[in-house]
Amino acid sequence: MKNHLFYLAAAVSLIALSSFKDKNPSSKGSPKMANYEIFGDNHSSTPILDNELYDHVYYIVSGHGGPDPGANAKVNGKLVAEDEYAYDVSLRLAKNLLMHGAKVYMIVRDENDGIRDHEYLETDTDEVVWGGEKIPLNQAARLRQRTQIINELYAENARKGYEIQRVIETHVDSRYTDNKVDIFFYYNDRKPESKQLAEGMYDTIKKKYNAKQKGRGYTGEVKARDLWMIKESKPPIVFIELGNITNEFDRKRLLLADNRQAIANWFAQGLMNN
Repeated sequence: MKNHLFYLAAAVSLIALSSFKDKNPSSKGSPKMANYEIFGDNHSSTPILDNELYDHVYYIVSGHGGPDPGANAKVNGKLVAEDEYAYDVSLRLAKNLLMHGAKVYMIVRDENDGIRDHEYLETDTDEVVWGGEKIPLNQAARLRQRTQIINELYAENARKGYEIQRVIETHVDSRYTDNKVDIFFYYNDRKPESKQLAEGMYDTIKKKYNAKQKGRGYTGEVKARDLWMIKESKPPIVFIELGNITNEFDRKRLLLADNRQAIANWFAQGLMNN
């Protein structure tokens, strides 16, 4: 389980195919537990709460990684890099989906980071992709590498009978310092399910902000974009920008572990509602 081929959903899939016949297996006692080392020592233990997503496949892609840290900023003498924070939110989302019986692939992987509860996440360049290949510095090569992996896995899972397959890609934006940006979503306008997913997640986030921070307002948006990953990924995709890393208020959404967990929880709820 320590090598790069560690399969996040293996235990869940076996349980789903065998014993998860009811919608809420934990209702008959303590939830079943699975262990996923990729989440790190403090978060590897994962309760399987129900089988709500047993027939769903998710390809989770955090932006950049390896030789490319993505958008970044210096805060209190520390480098705050897009790839580390997008990866942490992505791991938390993956764990949430596994808790409901989904089959999950982390396409970008860092075997020694895990879910981290620090404010400042240390940067490194040792991320790889599913299968252990190094991440190219060249952007076009990097994007082709990821879509090829996703599309091959998509075909394989389609042959196994999985009809609901989705790509969730996370990024952190970089704009002018004074430009505050709420979470926003892009979709493929040639795939109706992509639009439906993006709009559903947008609605969930908007409702959560309205409930948790009344009067704050939510200025995020959802719209079609013609980006490579959106165009070339065969499964329906939702491309998410988490905020502006150069803006102090947006960074609070990323620096605090509780905020990163809340975002992951809300994303999971939005996916489960669609």
